[in-house]
Amino acid sequence: MNLESPKVTLDKSTEETFNFLSDVKNFESLMPENISKFEVLEEDKFLFALKGMPEIILKKKEAIPNNKIVLGAAGGKLDFSLVADITEVATDKSEVQLTFNGEFNAMMAMMIKGPISKFIETLATNMKTTV
Repeated sequence: MNLESPKVTLDKSTEETFNFLSDVKNFESLMPENISKFEVLEEDKFLFALKGMPEIILKKKEAIPNNKIVLGAAGGKLDFSLVADITEVATDKSEVQLTFNGEFNAMMAMMIKGPISKFIETLATNMKTTV
């Protein structure tokens, strides 16, 4: 399953955007309102839970300066990644798109497609006011 957020344009350079997203504790400010738990576990790993959903642990797996950050599932039964692609629009403007990739059986994919789509859309939208 491959889901993409809308692209959002930020009034920040690619470097500023990359630095913000590289610090996992900043993801707390991007989370939806229905978050029930957020905890930084390590410098590159955090746990979060949305109301009515199981806890998810994400770990920074890859970082390509000013271009891409890849977060992946750390433990648990589901294997997936959340990729932030950062593109320069102008000297002080950048564009970010989040992509969720995961291998799920058809039943699981049907159940999580809606909530995951809404989740990554919220993360992207919240970047406009937070980053």
